[in-house]
Amino acid sequence: MSCKRLLAGAAVALGLSCLIAAPAAAAPTGIVDRPVATTGCGKPAPAGGTGHLTSGGVARDYLIHLPDGYNARRPYPLVLSFHGHGRTSQYQEELSGFSKTDAIAVYPQGVTGTDGESAWTGAPYSAPVDDVLFTSDLITSLQQQLCVDPARIYAAGKSNGGGFVGVLACRLPSRIAAFAPVSGAFYPQGGACQPSRRAPLIDFHGTADTTIPYGGNPAKGLPSIPDWLAGWASRDGCFPRPLEFSSARDVVTQWWLGCSLVHFQVQHAGHVWPSTKPNLDSATPTTIDATPVIWQFFRAHPL
Repeated sequence: MSCKRLLAGAAVALGLSCLIAAPAAAAPTGIVDRPVATTGCGKPAPAGGTGHLTSGGVARDYLIHLPDGYNARRPYPLVLSFHGHGRTSQYQEELSGFSKTDAIAVYPQGVTGTDGESAWTGAPYSAPVDDVLFTSDLITSLQQQLCVDPARIYAAGKSNGGGFVGVLACRLPSRIAAFAPVSGAFYPQGGACQPSRRAPLIDFHGTADTTIPYGGNPAKGLPSIPDWLAGWASRDGCFPRPLEFSSARDVVTQWWLGCSLVHFQVQHAGHVWPSTKPNLDSATPTTIDATPVIWQFFRAHPL
């Protein structure tokens, strides 16, 4: 059974679903797009820092941060935060700041792509590895080590990492509860999108982004952000036209009735993770902080 509500104070559509316990199951193999029972509750917590995993025969790394006072018998949300093209997990941890939330925050590291820079599946320069499988394997591994709530697993990302979050929304929406691309690069190499359920999405993009233009880049196959959002509105069965209001100076918020799709158009902003303070992306602040807004959206969207 699912429940929905409208958070009037923020004037965004935020859906709530009732928790459905995942049945006990053997350790899955391959890409798993369904809730999996956590077996890590009650186990001694691993030290934070760098974790290692082999997925698809490839050695992979990630950074992990546990909440202060982590209680191994209390189920926690899990937030995966994916860095941009050429960046690192350390950069993404400082940029996105999910380590300051009451969640298990994990920052995966992308593999070196065809241009010699780190990248994620779904871009023309990404390596020939299966990052969707890696993400599925990583979630499974974390659920075996830590007390992860299977109904509260989330994904956010910047630029190429944001585009990969869009791929995950297409491929793993029955395992990951909600998705947050920021300045997302939604290349056609992400493939066809046939999600197994409605995927709650919150998206941020600057209108002055010259790296991934708001109006798209046909030469690179990049859609305009309005066209990308319209595609998700159609998949999720939303009303076709969004409601719109100014949530802050230079920020236009759009949300679609009938589903959980929200977009923040950050006017005059470039290719940035929006922040009211200077950050690694830009010395020029915006009038909105993306991370707390994303965290509020995530908290309102369990499976």
